[in-house]
Amino acid sequence: MKLKDRIGNYIKIEISGNKPITGILIDIGSDLWVVYNGYDYLYIPTVHIQNWKFLKIDEIDEVITVSDEQSPIFNHNEEISLRKTLTAAKGIFTEIYVTSKQALHGYIISIMNNYFVFYSPIYKTMFISLNHLKWLIPYTNNQRPYGLSNANFPVNPSALTFARSFEVQIEKLIGELIVFNIGENDNVIGKIQGIKNNFIELLTAKGDPVYLNLQHIKTVHMT
Repeated sequence: MKLKDRIGNYIKIEISGNKPITGILIDIGSDLWVVYNGYDYLYIPTVHIQNWKFLKIDEIDEVITVSDEQSPIFNHNEEISLRKTLTAAKGIFTEIYVTSKQALHGYIISIMNNYFVFYSPIYKTMFISLNHLKWLIPYTNNQRPYGLSNANFPVNPSALTFARSFEVQIEKLIGELIVFNIGENDNVIGKIQGIKNNFIELLTAKGDPVYLNLQHIKTVHMT
């Protein structure tokens, strides 16, 4: 039986970071699954699905009724993919999950080769690696992050020009004070001194150089 034949069944998925997701399987694409958990539509890149199973009746804790108000980026007429979903989500308030610390709320500004530009009312303009995006949840019912008004979300929030690749975008920030990975520790906050052999040289607050592997950079924003 094909997986698409099981659409509408209850499923439990564990993604990177030991995050379990339980709900109804809504759709499957080439590199993306969609699950409805009773509240939100979660768009989950396949690469981060560590394991999954369909649930038996006695394993279902709560009966879920699929909302009549579908996700604003759901399209029955074409096969879904991560890039199509990100494109459809541009300008729509969304929740994204990248690190094990917290979700981010805001909207997508632009989509580049291997990263996208995200505007958060908390962190402002951010660069998010596509390789580390764990899920995306589009807002419904005209919600606004943190109850803010549209005035808090500028149409053109950044005067920066964006490089095509994540690595080159980080190179453009040499000499700037930045925060990597939403500041998960002191060693990811500082001034970029340079990039060599896929390692970023970062000068910390006390002037000590730290070298960060580019492959493990999930988010970037300037202070």
